[in-house]
Amino acid sequence: MVNLSDTGMDASKTTHNRVPLLESGDHLTRYEFEQRYKAATHIKKAELIEGIVYVASPLRFVSHAQPHGHLITWLGVYEASTPGIKLGIEPTVRLDQDNEPQPDAVLLIPQNAGGQSRLSEDDYIEGAPELVAEIAASSVAIDLNDKKKAYRRNGVQEYIVWQTFENKLDWFCLQQGDYISLAADANGIIQSQVFPGLWLSVADLLTGDMTRVLSVLQEGLKSLAHKAFVQKLA
Repeated sequence: MVNLSDTGMDASKTTHNRVPLLESGDHLTRYEFEQRYKAATHIKKAELIEGIVYVASPLRFVSHAQPHGHLITWLGVYEASTPGIKLGIEPTVRLDQDNEPQPDAVLLIPQNAGGQSRLSEDDYIEGAPELVAEIAASSVAIDLNDKKKAYRRNGVQEYIVWQTFENKLDWFCLQQGDYISLAADANGIIQSQVFPGLWLSVADLLTGDMTRVLSVLQEGLKSLAHKAFVQKLA
């Protein structure tokens, strides 16, 4: 056994120099959060929301993994049909000094086409994505409280929250500094105000009818508004 005193090393300093553990409830700056998160290689997902750390619990299949897969399928088809936009799955987003979420999905418009976020030199999103989507356990989750406030304040233009326990989906659009809930039309379809052609048959998504979800999306992708959007991105 090596005696630290024999090497001239101070035991208290070696303990002090270790990066502290990352735990839910910690109050940290974004810099402190990133340092601890990088060191905590055993943690798969953690977020900093309004200066408070939230470490994700293991994810269940029916209440999270499957809905997440359906959501990504819908957004992925839109991305494939809309050259220029970017889809990200659980990316780290540097919103501000107190908020670094890791949303379930984001859609980005490139800066050269008017997008409001950018990729940092170390490959993280900095600034607000145009669209953020989250799978929430219920209406009491942070997704509809502190996280929603942070997204609104930082200018995320559209925010989708799928509450799996309540079998409900909310789609918020930023208007005059506040989130307004987008209503479905007579056919039960919500149309994005930021991404033309991104149409969603809400009831079909909630029941898992992805054939119908993608059929409605294809209708949106054939719209004149989507064609104009693609031309603008080009």
